[in-house]
Amino acid sequence: MDNRNYDFGLVGLGVMGRNFILNVADNNFKAFGYDLDPEKVEALKTEGGDLDKVSASTEIRTFVDSLTLPRKIMLLVPAGKIVDQAIESLLPYLDKEDIIIDGGNSFFTDTDRREAYLKEKGIHFFGSGVSGGAEGARKGPSIMPGGDKAAYEHVRPIFEAVSAKYKGEPCVAYLGPKSAGNYVKMVHNGIEYAMMQLTSEIYDLLKKSCDLSNEALHQVYSKWNEGRLQSFLVEITAEIFTQKDELTAADLVDMILDKAKQKGTGKWTSQNAMDLGIPVPTIDMAVSMREISALKDERVQADKLYSRPEVTDKPKEELIAQAEQALYFSFIIAYAQGLHQLMYASKDYGYDLDMATIAKIWRAGCIIRAGLLADIAEAYTADNSIPNLLLSPSFVPKVQGTLPAVREVVAYAAQNGIPVPGLSSALSYFDAYTSTKLPLNLIQAQRDHFGSHTYERTDREGIFHTEWGGKQ
Repeated sequence: MDNRNYDFGLVGLGVMGRNFILNVADNNFKAFGYDLDPEKVEALKTEGGDLDKVSASTEIRTFVDSLTLPRKIMLLVPAGKIVDQAIESLLPYLDKEDIIIDGGNSFFTDTDRREAYLKEKGIHFFGSGVSGGAEGARKGPSIMPGGDKAAYEHVRPIFEAVSAKYKGEPCVAYLGPKSAGNYVKMVHNGIEYAMMQLTSEIYDLLKKSCDLSNEALHQVYSKWNEGRLQSFLVEITAEIFTQKDELTAADLVDMILDKAKQKGTGKWTSQNAMDLGIPVPTIDMAVSMREISALKDERVQADKLYSRPEVTDKPKEELIAQAEQALYFSFIIAYAQGLHQLMYASKDYGYDLDMATIAKIWRAGCIIRAGLLADIAEAYTADNSIPNLLLSPSFVPKVQGTLPAVREVVAYAAQNGIPVPGLSSALSYFDAYTSTKLPLNLIQAQRDHFGSHTYERTDREGIFHTEWGGKQ
């Protein structure tokens, strides 16, 4: 009997995978899941209810034989060797022209390798970033596919149906060849690192300088979320301050240890930006701060060795207003750095990315969704060749209006010993990027002095070297 009547297959039925496949079924596509864990298979069957629309198995042949041709199989498993293992387990049962989609956070060069490997076997493969967490997977994520465009067309109706919608527009679009999808998702996560760090720094500043209660902080972030800072991260931050701890009478946020973990995508963004020669210091600092946070014991020891200034009084409402401007400014800088990296990666790796399209599919469903992205999409729609968002005429007044407050907040934090490395790096990046002249002429002189590395001149073309120390 031919059971080949399921439109979409999914490997990996953890919370993310289970929610995604249920989303597919909700949108009237028949979906079949596969996992080695019987409990996860049964959980999907129980949640799915209508087994004519969604089912699952622990048997790989049953899974593969249930799918319509060409098979469309998505992997939602941890990045790394597990992806390769999943591919190898599927290969004996696949036919030529079948499609495998990696929906995890794979490193982009791994995606390029897998695409080339499977192409030799007649199997289509592409990477597709998925953002929005478990809730997004269930209700509508932002999806970032890249790779084989013809293969994507087979999946496009499903992805457009399950994705988040912004004013009716699906938050998914084909982004480019090869590993474009995974690369865009990697940089998305780098921006996410920066925005989370910046949000936490402003929280720390307000708590230490104004002694705001968690309820007061909830009110502040809730109000901000109703204005130009409207975003998923500001929204959930406001919500976090209201959560009570089930084990004590305290607010939960005060009981959580200040050691942040990471899965590597932020680090990959920083490392690759250095390879490209593109500065993303606010993303770099967000990664570094997670590493510093992990040194809890050393931080406690160091805190006992050094004095810290007493926090000086500052009118509460004034500081809150300045903090809002500082967070808005630094969010713009985080997006600018990430998009700048994407612009140059597009050229180096042949992705041919459309920056307006990327901003549009980030407007809903993903972790970095924000009202600001509508403005960013408009800026790149007007001129998709802008190398950096700071060069967009529409963003000049947005940034310019915040600068006095940003400078005052950074100075106040420094004078009072409150660390704001993300915000400080954002301001320093802005000041450097918008400076006609930087002191790097001295660095070039130093390099030539100790290593004969040569230099260029301001008054004529060419490469020059000097015998330093008065020698001619």
